[in-house]
Amino acid sequence: MTRLVLDDFVPYRLSVTSNLVSDAIAQTYEALFGLTIPEWRVIAVVAEESGMNQAAVGVRTRMDKVTVSRTAVALVGRGLLTRGAHDDRRSHRLTLTPAGQDLYAQVAPKALELEQRILAQFDPAEVRQFVSMLHRLEVVARGLT
Repeated sequence: MTRLVLDDFVPYRLSVTSNLVSDAIAQTYEALFGLTIPEWRVIAVVAEESGMNQAAVGVRTRMDKVTVSRTAVALVGRGLLTRGAHDDRRSHRLTLTPAGQDLYAQVAPKALELEQRILAQFDPAEVRQFVSMLHRLEVVARGLT
């Protein structure tokens, strides 16, 4: 009989590690900027694309439609995002307001600093290999669904 050892099971390790890293980052974003992880993800992808529709945000971040919608509404309420009608009327076009752009400009360097702190004990070649493996895992996982 094959025995599953959770601590050696890669999907479990990825999940636990992801949760630990996300929790550490979430505490920082909340304390410094009053942002939740979903709020930061929406701001980051909208900033990266100079605006995008709400459905595309969900695909890009792997967040469900309800989470994206509630997050967008919250960010609109805070004056960080605009949520306009999109051509197909099934989704909304999200863009950062000037205040949202300013917040992104403050948070992005902090995000990079946190990433650097997390990866500081690894040499650059290890980090490149790890990121490459994550991209490859993502491709394989997408093929399984």
